[in-house]
Formats: sequence, C-alpha cells, structure tokens
Amino acid sequence: MRCIGWIFLFTLAGLVPSSLSAAEPPPASLPLPTVEQRLSDVEAYLNNAPRATDGVAQSKVPGGGPGHNAWMMTSSALVLFMTLPGLALFYGGLVRRKNVLSILAQCLGLAGMVTILWWICGYSLAFSPGNGLLGGLSFAFLRGVGVEPNGAYAQWVSHSLFAVYQLMFAIITPALTIGAIAERMKFKAVMLFSAGWMFFVYFPVAHLLWGSDGWMNGVFNPGAGIRAIDFAGGMVVHMTSGWSALALCLLVGKRRGHGRDPMPPHSMVFCMTGTGMLWAGWYGFNAGSAVAADGVAVNAFVTTTLSAAAGCFSWSMIESFRRGKPSVLGFCSGVVAGLATITPASGFVSAGSAVLIGLLAGGATYFACNHLKARFGYDDSLDTFGVHAVGGTLGTILTGVFATAAVNANLARGPIAALVGRTLWFEQLKAAGLVMAWSVLATLAIAWVVRLSCGGLRVNQEDETVGLDLIEHGEEGYIVE
Repeated sequence: MRCIGWIFLFTLAGLVPSSLSAAEPPPASLPLPTVEQRLSDVEAYLNNAPRATDGVAQSKVPGGGPGHNAWMMTSSALVLFMTLPGLALFYGGLVRRKNVLSILAQCLGLAGMVTILWWICGYSLAFSPGNGLLGGLSFAFLRGVGVEPNGAYAQWVSHSLFAVYQLMFAIITPALTIGAIAERMKFKAVMLFSAGWMFFVYFPVAHLLWGSDGWMNGVFNPGAGIRAIDFAGGMVVHMTSGWSALALCLLVGKRRGHGRDPMPPHSMVFCMTGTGMLWAGWYGFNAGSAVAADGVAVNAFVTTTLSAAAGCFSWSMIESFRRGKPSVLGFCSGVVAGLATITPASGFVSAGSAVLIGLLAGGATYFACNHLKARFGYDDSLDTFGVHAVGGTLGTILTGVFATAAVNANLARGPIAALVGRTLWFEQLKAAGLVMAWSVLATLAIAWVVRLSCGGLRVNQEDETVGLDLIEHGEEGYIVE
C-alpha cells in the first residue's frame, strides 16, 4: 500500500511515466495492406524505388530492406579496409624502415579521432538539412539517426547505416593527405591539423556536393548554384586531400637530404599488398555509393574494375617505353591512379568511357609524379598530389564529358538533364576550381594555427635523422639482432 501511495504521489508530480500511472488508449489501427499494396512494396524494394505511402495502410516489412542493408554493411567494411590495413600498408611500404610505424600510427589515430568527431557533429554538419554550405546540428550525436531510412539519401538503407558508411569516407580522406608530409611532420601536429581540416574542408565540401540541400549538388538539389556531380568522391575525397597535401608539403618543407640522399621504399611487398587491398576495398567505395544493391552499383563495380586495369596498363607501358622496364611501384601507382580518377564518374559513365578514363589517368599521373614534381622541386613524399589531386581533378572534368542518363536515370531528371552531354563539363570545372581553391586556402590557414600551437609542424633535424618511429612512438617496426 505504501508503494502504491508513493507511485500515486509521483504521478501527480509528473515524475513517473504515464505508462505506470494509467493505461493509454490503444492507437487506432490502420487497415491491413492489400495484396496489391504489398506487391507494390516488394517491387519498390527490388527496384530501389520510393516506398508507396498512401496514408492508409502500412507495409508489413518496415525499415530498411535486408538486401540493400547487407550490401551497404559490406561496403562500409570494404571502405574501412581501404584505410586499415590497405592504405597503411601501401604508404607504410613506401617510406623508409625507420618511419613505417609513424604511418601506421597516423592511420590508426585518424580512424579513432574522425569517428568521434563524426558522432559528435561531423555527420550532422555534412548531411543534415542546413544551408547550401553546411548542415545543421539536428543529427548531432547521431540523434534521430536510427534503423528507418532517411529518404533524402536512401530509400531502403537504414539511416544509421548510411551514416556509418559515410564515416568510412571521412576516415580515409585525411589519411590520404599524410602521404605528402610523411617522415617529417609531428604526430600531434598531424592530428591537430586533421581535426581542423575536417571542420573547415571535409564537412563543408561533403555538404556542398552530397548534402540534400548542398549548393553544388546538381543531381538532388534543384536549386543548386553549381550543378555538379560527384558519384563517389572525386572532389569530396581526392581533390580535397590531394590539393591540401600539396599546400601542406610546401609549408612543411622537404625531407632532410631530399634530392641528395637515396630514399627508396623499404618494402615493395607491403606496397603491393596494400595496393591489392585498396583495389578490393574500392568496390565498396564506388559501387557502395549507389547506396543500394541495384543496377547503378553494378555499373560502378564494372567501371571501377576497367579503369583500375587501364591505369595499371597505361602507367606501366609509359614506364617501359621511357625507362626500358616496368616497375612494381609503377604498376601499383597506375592502379591507384585509375581508381582515383574513375571515382567521380563510376556511377555515371559506360564501360568504354571507363577504359578511356583509366588510360588517361595513367598518363596524366605518371607525368605529374615523374616530371611535374621534378620540375618544381616539391617533396610530395608518397605522391598524394600527383595521384589523388591530378587524378581526382581529371576524373571530375571527364565525368562532365562522358556522363550519360543511359547509365544513371537520375541524370534524366530535373535541371541536370539539360546539361548532360552539353555543358555539364563546365559545371564540373567550376566546382573543381572552387574545391581546389578552398582546400588550399583553408589548409594554409589551419597549418598556420597548428604551427603556433605545436611549436612548429615538423620534428627537428636530429629527430628526423633517427626516425619518427622511435622519436614519436618509442617503438621500432623491425628489431634486427
């Protein structure tokens, strides 16, 4: 009796949920869906079309579709696999032995830090409704991001899964940038710079091109100021990281002994292994960007394969002609160049266009890595600029040339339809120029602040000679007795 009395008092005070104090009347039940409505729901699921909502009957299969969710969970894992261990091994093999752990630490550290930032507000700033430049905070701490799909981005994939998939892109993008300043930048400076870079470069550019109300989202925002397209991250990932990498390596300066002392990769076995992991993971990167297991995903899977192979062939043939023999590093660089260049186009172009894009990618990036770098003398340690900035920029422009509604029906709808096959390349050029300028200027500003905060961006000359593994992490990658 005493317990009942306390519950009664708390109920009067509003401290006990109403479900404990009084029974709620059952909600009015909706009529069961008809067989025709249920069949329509199945067809919409199979065709990745919007679910019918007539306000009368609800589907008996609510939430995301199991097949589409399964593919997107697989794609999310594949994209993470690109960074850990793919990029870590690819970059780790290209540095000298004394710096291999520093690369692994940076990749792992960024994976942890970016994930937390994404949960706090990063996903919300990139993908929640806001203005043309940046989203709001309605999805901060993943509030309201549950198993039901967010129709602005996917019809049959759970909203929380879409957020995790996009997280994997956010992780790998700053990790690409570290290739340009490998072997000389302080770990704390890398982490602090990357944190600022996410807020001032990645989140805004992701919203501009992929946000439902983004100012450069030419496919899904009818009011876009620049009607550009970027299927899987040519601008959002490769251009931002690549152009930022160039600015950062110029600020940090060359490695001690660069141009005088030999600095060969310490393990081409690691590099080749990492390349294979990147190629495999890139299917999640590109085909997963369809956000469904549908025909667009299949096309992206095919074009990704063809462009990677064409880039590998193109680079190695040029190298054979100019140097007399193809190198394993050339094969690896050509593969990554083909993958980076097809990324913005993979869900918009045909198989034949993908082959041409891959061939051009191999040639353009070979020139950038072997001639442009030598001509201007900058120390882009692992060719982040030469491969990702050059490849991403080239792919972005070629997307505007070769994109076709025959591959992706979204290009036949809305204002973008009038541009396809005509002046879409010019929209791509405008968007690419804006992303390039913003990435470089923001990088210079962020690096200036970090330099003041960390007492400089790079380790001193003595520490650089010893190696970052021992100096920054107190460990060695290899113990030779």
